[in-house]
Amino acid sequence: MTDYAGRLRLGVNIDHVATVRNARGGDYPDPIRAAKLAEDAGADGITAHLREDRRHITDPDIERLMDALTVPLNFEMAATDEMQKIALRHKPHAVCIVPEKREERTTEGGLEVANDENRLAHFIGPLREAGCRVSIFIAADKRQIDAAHRIGAQVIELHTGGYCDSFSDGDMELHATELEKMRDMAAYAHGLGLEVHAGHGLTYETVKPVAAFPDVMELNIGHFLIGEAIFRGLQPAIAEMRRLMDEARA
Repeated sequence: MTDYAGRLRLGVNIDHVATVRNARGGDYPDPIRAAKLAEDAGADGITAHLREDRRHITDPDIERLMDALTVPLNFEMAATDEMQKIALRHKPHAVCIVPEKREERTTEGGLEVANDENRLAHFIGPLREAGCRVSIFIAADKRQIDAAHRIGAQVIELHTGGYCDSFSDGDMELHATELEKMRDMAAYAHGLGLEVHAGHGLTYETVKPVAAFPDVMELNIGHFLIGEAIFRGLQPAIAEMRRLMDEARA
């Protein structure tokens, strides 16, 4: 990864380029082409979620991404034996463990770590030994952060969905509460020695307050950027997000 001397990193999730491709059952639009355009637009990494049902990203996509990328791949996956084997075969730069339910449209919340510590600790051990940075996607909750730290995760990614949803719903009191909670938990996790990332549902309107957190090192954004690309193009959409993040951190 390019060294930006502490600049807040942007990971671009390309899942929904694959969603559009799969709607027609062909090979266009190509998510790997989108990943390369994202690199050129200033993305510091690419995120791809290989789901159990392969509803968007597929196994060949992961293989091609590993071959094509010059920035790190953040491989999102459920904590299953199948996904562990795939991750160990490819050895991506980072593995982000996320909850997954077949019936959900998108990831609905953070992973329940505190009630599953023993299994998850054993699950991530081989991934760390293989050289992957292990991230856990969790709610901004002290109990879950403590558990992620205990099992040996190097990174946590704070789920920003509640913060973004409250903004969309116009509930500004809840929006402010969610923001404060994330800020406090980012600082708490950083104090434990965890690297802190954040993502889910971030838009141009919601990104700057989170980007301003001094303890957050990376934002992962996908659905909004792919949607915005319909109107302004993928590279300009990413460039504008990059601009807002940099402005918030200045």
